Amino acid sequence: MRSLRIRLILSHVLPLLVALPLVGIALTYLLETQVLLAGLSNELERQALLVADVADDYPQIWFDTLQARAFVARMDPYLSARMMLIAPDGTLLASTDPGDDGRLGQSLVIPGFQEVLRTGAILRVDYGEQPGAGEAEVLVPVIALNRVIGVIRLTDPLASVYARFPQTRTLIIGVLVGGLVLGLGVGLFLALNLERPLKRSTEAIVRMTNGKHLEQLPEQGPREYRLLQQAFNTLAAQLQNLEKSRQRLLANLVHEIGRPLGALRSAIQALAGGAVAKPDLRQELLSGMDAEVVRMQHLLDDLTQLYGQALGSLELERRETEALPWLQEVLAPWREAALQKDLRWYADLPYTLPVVRFDPDRVAQALGNVLSNAIKYTAPGDSVTVGAGVEGDALWIRVADTGPGITPEEQARIFEPFYRGPANRRFPQGMGLGLSIARDLMVAHGGRIDVASRVGAGSAFTLYLPLAAT
Repeated sequence: MRSLRIRLILSHVLPLLVALPLVGIALTYLLETQVLLAGLSNELERQALLVADVADDYPQIWFDTLQARAFVARMDPYLSARMMLIAPDGTLLASTDPGDDGRLGQSLVIPGFQEVLRTGAILRVDYGEQPGAGEAEVLVPVIALNRVIGVIRLTDPLASVYARFPQTRTLIIGVLVGGLVLGLGVGLFLALNLERPLKRSTEAIVRMTNGKHLEQLPEQGPREYRLLQQAFNTLAAQLQNLEKSRQRLLANLVHEIGRPLGALRSAIQALAGGAVAKPDLRQELLSGMDAEVVRMQHLLDDLTQLYGQALGSLELERRETEALPWLQEVLAPWREAALQKDLRWYADLPYTLPVVRFDPDRVAQALGNVLSNAIKYTAPGDSVTVGAGVEGDALWIRVADTGPGITPEEQARIFEPFYRGPANRRFPQGMGLGLSIARDLMVAHGGRIDVASRVGAGSAFTLYLPLAAT
């Protein structure tokens, strides 16, 4: 009983084990009482009427004992029942049963005999209706000159009837056994069909827990199994994506941390080799080291933000904020970074920007990620433009550059975590987290971030903040 297959088979076979015997008993009873016994009773009456018709041609048999016995002897081979010829006074004239020879010439007491003499009607008593008799009996009067001159009695014992049933019982038992075997086969077939997809799902889960390759399960079987297989396939796909993300994360970490660490080690070696005695060179090396440490700090900030989102711990501290002063404060350091790279910086900030309820630090982080990309991938001499305004029920902030642009294929993926473009295109460096974090921060505010770009003509990222806090 520990196996699901055995339980499923028993669930199909046990009802048959209970129902089929009951059906067999009921069927046998109905066949015996309603079909076979009734049919044999009708056959007994038909034989009695036939004998009565023949006896009409031999009226002397009712007055001559020898002729009565000869008549019975001639009819016996054609009858399946025991026949008696009885005189109107109840005397037994002849019988096909040798056991009645001792009663010939004697008066018999037969239930219903007087009724037949009085009414001249056929009397039939079916099996079981005579207490203790256990046989079917038919009394047929023979009438001549409007009076009963004799009675033909046909009896068929119940034992002789049951002797004709073994073949029927054998057939019924065979049908019942065949039904049980068929039920067992169907139960086994259905049990295997139900067990197979569940076993396949279980084996796939075991392989998954053992760290083996994940594979998609075919969605087959009942609706509940298909839902289970769909859930497993979805989980497997997510785990595969997580594994790919983990591999990309490790590869990016090795690259992004290894590069500044190599630069720091080279600077330290230079300082240890005597550069510390040269003020200008020393200051240049220290500034470079500080810049590398700042870049590593940004990397850690991105990873911290990613970890917080994975734990669902992203919390916003919304407050009423005047958009214009906040934007001027956020853009100031990025303007200096752009000017240091010899970029042209343009800002179009209307004085009519409204007061908006949002988390200024989080939105500043999202805007900073977009500005960092614009400055990083715009060549010296080109421009970065920042604009803002109100459109419908949202405040928009747009960062446009004249960099290399983004292909349509990349535009569909740049907001994916850890995505890095080809080395000759935009986004070949970094962890691939900046835009993903910016998108998530805007969505957390009930807003969004859009991109419009054309290869060779620059890109424009627009952040939308709802004026009514959600």
